Amino acid sequence: MASLEVKIWKLLVKTVKSLDKEVSKRYILSMKKVLLRIFSILLFVVAINAAAFIDYFQAHSEGDDIILEWKTGEEVNLDKFVIERKTPQSSYIVIEDNIEPKGSNSYYKFRDGSAYKTEDLVFTYQLNIFDKDGKVSKSNEITVSHNVSDVKRTWGSIKAMFR
Repeated sequence: MASLEVKIWKLLVKTVKSLDKEVSKRYILSMKKVLLRIFSILLFVVAINAAAFIDYFQAHSEGDDIILEWKTGEEVNLDKFVIERKTPQSSYIVIEDNIEPKGSNSYYKFRDGSAYKTEDLVFTYQLNIFDKDGKVSKSNEITVSHNVSDVKRTWGSIKAMFR
């Protein structure tokens, strides 16, 4: 009789172990499916809503001009960049309205050659990032102190009068 109980016990343990393996497999498979769905949804949302991820956006004064530089990470559904500038006394104006995207992980450089023609010494810049669906996102604002000598500023004003 004892050997029959041992056989039944061994059979019961074997059955429980195989059930544990089957349950574990099903659980892991269902978790993989859930994670795949979540990842697909996130990827879809990013592809629909994201235009460009800006790694950095910076500017500095160089001679008569202000140099703007930025680098993108992923560019998805990106149509164009638009650069705006303002001073402490004014609101934003568009200074460049169509910078074509180059693709993910790209470096961009823009030379603002009109900054020296103004009387202002401090400028704030911002990128508008347009996606192909017409949605716009904005970069952080960056402020630059422009160091142009009075001679250059005056000469720039004189040249502007004859254009």
